[in-house]
Amino acid sequence: MQTASAEPSSAKPSIIHTRAGFFTIIGVLVAIAFFSVVAAVSFGQVDIPLSQSYRILLHQLTGLQIGNPEDLQAGSFVDIIWKIRFPRVLLAMFIGAGLTLCGTIMQAAVQNPLADPYILGISSGATLGATFAILVGFGSIGLIGQTGVAFWAFAGALGAAILVLTLAGAGGKITSVKLVLAGMVINALCTAFSNFIVYFANNAEGIKTVTFWTMGSLAVANWERLPLIAIAVILSCAFFLLQPRILNTMMLGDEAAVTLGINLSVYRKIYMLFSALITGIMVASCGMIGFVGLIIPHMVRGLVGSDHRRMLPTAILFGAIFLIWADVIARTIVPSVELPIGIITALIGGPMFMYMLVKKGYAFGGR
Repeated sequence: MQTASAEPSSAKPSIIHTRAGFFTIIGVLVAIAFFSVVAAVSFGQVDIPLSQSYRILLHQLTGLQIGNPEDLQAGSFVDIIWKIRFPRVLLAMFIGAGLTLCGTIMQAAVQNPLADPYILGISSGATLGATFAILVGFGSIGLIGQTGVAFWAFAGALGAAILVLTLAGAGGKITSVKLVLAGMVINALCTAFSNFIVYFANNAEGIKTVTFWTMGSLAVANWERLPLIAIAVILSCAFFLLQPRILNTMMLGDEAAVTLGINLSVYRKIYMLFSALITGIMVASCGMIGFVGLIIPHMVRGLVGSDHRRMLPTAILFGAIFLIWADVIARTIVPSVELPIGIITALIGGPMFMYMLVKKGYAFGGR
């Protein structure tokens, strides 16, 4: 049995009324994303002409040369773009897409407009793991090509998510309310343990490192770190893009799912665990980057509606573009200083979310 959409008939019609219109929007977003990648590698402490950046990327990716080959080697432009900025821009693109995807899935799974990728205690669990690694002294231990801090942060994030799912499933089936409440409990416990470690640590530099890590940064980007995140995000996008019918049913509620013969409890477990795994990988690499998974799904929902067949691909592209430019602002707004990207996303996302809260007519899932 098919469910056409999670939007009831009273919902405002989407601005995308036709299939051709939707694909036009997707095409425009893809073009903007391509332009953003090329433009973003041009900005930084050393400004590089946009045409030069395009030629360097074209030569490095395809071997093709446009113009004088000697110009491609001007100064250190090639090393700056290929070894430093391009991996960072790609990382921003994948992290933005992944956080937005997970935020969209979480909001549908728990039927809560305030849900974000960290709702399962992932942020506090990752912070506990990172704090433990940095201040207790396990930060130098590496595993599967990652630093010790990244490994312990991922372990903390995944452990917290599993605890939340276990607690929410105790005594019966998992419900959206139990998931939110369990997430709050685990978040409080992990935060308390993190603060306990920080309070007794006699390591000023380590405490500063923990503080910077919790605000998020893409400065760790390199070609060795990128493949794991890229594969995780691409596979998760491919998986969830095939799940719009179930996600639309989640927005309708458990009663509608029972009528349609769909066991939402099972799907909710799978989706939440899958999202927690992907978010844990991203958080372990870049720290906490807030508001991306919270605000972008709401913006896209207001643009194309709540039908996940259209919302998911649009949100993924929006999230990628948003974080690319947020990172550009983070590394250029203050000369010779790089701000944590979490500060920029909060400064942008906070006012936008407040505007959406006071805007008349805004509804979640058409309600």
